Amino acid sequence: MVLPMWAFWVALGVMGIGLIGVILPAVPGVGLIWIAALVYAIAEGFTTIDPLTFAALTVLGAIGVTADIWVSQAGGKLGGASWQALLTGLGLGAVGFILGLVAGGIGALPAGMVGMLLGILLVEYLRRGDWKETVRVGAGWAAGCLLSGVVQLFVSLTMILIFVWQALRG
Repeated sequence: MVLPMWAFWVALGVMGIGLIGVILPAVPGVGLIWIAALVYAIAEGFTTIDPLTFAALTVLGAIGVTADIWVSQAGGKLGGASWQALLTGLGLGAVGFILGLVAGGIGALPAGMVGMLLGILLVEYLRRGDWKETVRVGAGWAAGCLLSGVVQLFVSLTMILIFVWQALRG
């Protein structure tokens, strides 16, 4: 089914909002881009956004959505964080995220990030007893968080470019 051109522009506009969400934590990011592609693909019967293209967008979306977790954790590990600190950070990050959701939703991601950092710092200080080393580990995790933003931006732009290429070629 051929969709009118305005449907393409609406989908692209929603993807633009998702791209902004990669930078601003209060706005959905990579997931919103994927949802816009899904709705467009369903609406046009998977003709221009075919199943193979959509599978590629789904893999990219999964990488982008989970980048906050695995890239920041890798940064913490490279900074010297123990598995106990990373696990505690994930737990306190989940608590912070839930508390942020309860407090209006907008603060969910920042509260989750603060919870993760506090968990890592707490366990590493208890393990090492040295603030200098503890801060180094926390800095490694923070660097991983920044790098995860770069990964999400790259994935988001790639998803949008694939969508535009496929939607306009059809």
